[in-house]
Formats: sequence, structure tokens, C-alpha cells
Amino acid sequence: MAIVTVTNDNFENEVLACKEPVILDFWADWCMPCQMQTQILDEFVKEVGDSVKIGKVNVDEEAALALKYQVMSIPTLVLMDKGVFIRRVSGVQQIDELKEFMQV
Repeated sequence: MAIVTVTNDNFENEVLACKEPVILDFWADWCMPCQMQTQILDEFVKEVGDSVKIGKVNVDEEAALALKYQVMSIPTLVLMDKGVFIRRVSGVQQIDELKEFMQV
């Protein structure tokens, strides 16, 4: 499944209405650890395929979403399943950690 940009405008369709689990990656252009996380997420998607959707939320452009999910540092990943918040983790996560994070 492709990595999608999530905004306040498309949040309901891309996240809340999604039948697959969604990992929201809260990030910013200027954040070097966020760039590392993006590369890891690209590899992760290749491994897990359509079993998960990755949504990228730019905290500089979507501050309301960051506030809603209490994002205090970046990168922060938020796991949603069928529109319900499951868990959150901050800092760069490796592929094995992402697989563990996905366990619902």
C-alpha cells in the first residue's frame, strides 16, 4: 500500500474509514530523525504490503492533528485500527520494532 499524506481535510477518509490498520507518522521536513524514519517506513511497506496503511502528517502544516494526538516530539508514530487510537511511540523505530508496534 502506498504511503499517503494525511491532512485535517482527508483524515476521515484516509484514517477513520480505513479497514486496515494505519500508522500515522508525525514528522517535519527539518527533522533528520524523521528523514531516517521515512526511509525505514518505505522498507517496512515493502515487507508488509497491503496489511497496513502509512499516513504522513507534517506537524508544521497540520498542527491541529499533532495536538489532537498529543505529539510532543518527532518522529512520533500513532497506530489506529478501524478509526480507534491504539498506541503511540516516539523516536526512530526500526523494522522489527514496527512489526511489534503493529500487534493489535
